[in-house]
Amino acid sequence: MQTFFTLVVIVQVLSALAIIGLVLLQHGKGADMGASFGSGASGSLFGATGSSNFLSRSTGIAAALFFAATLALGVNAGNRKATTGVMDNVSVVKTVPAANAAATAASSASAPATNQIPK
Repeated sequence: MQTFFTLVVIVQVLSALAIIGLVLLQHGKGADMGASFGSGASGSLFGATGSSNFLSRSTGIAAALFFAATLALGVNAGNRKATTGVMDNVSVVKTVPAANAAATAASSASAPATNQIPK
C-alpha cells in the first residue's frame, strides 16, 4: 500500500510540473496582435495554428492525471488508520495529592514543593 501511495504522489508531482510548463508555453489571447507585426508565430515549432491544439490537449491530459491522482490520494488517506497519535510521545507527570504535598514540603526543605492539580 505504501508503494501505491508513493507512486500516486510521484504522478501528481509530475503532472503538476507538466501543467505549469504547458501553461507557460501557451500564448495568451492578446498574443495574436503581436504575431501580426512579425513576432515569429509562423516560425514556431508547431506551426501557426498547431501549437494551440497540441498544447491545449496536453494540458487537458495533464490536468486529468492531476485530478485523478488527487482523488486517489484522498481515497487512500480516508482508508488509512492512524498508527500513532499526537499524544503518544508525551511524558506523564505524576501529581501529588494536596494532603501529601504538605508533608512532602515539610520533609524536604531544600527543594520547593509544587502542587499540581490531579486529573
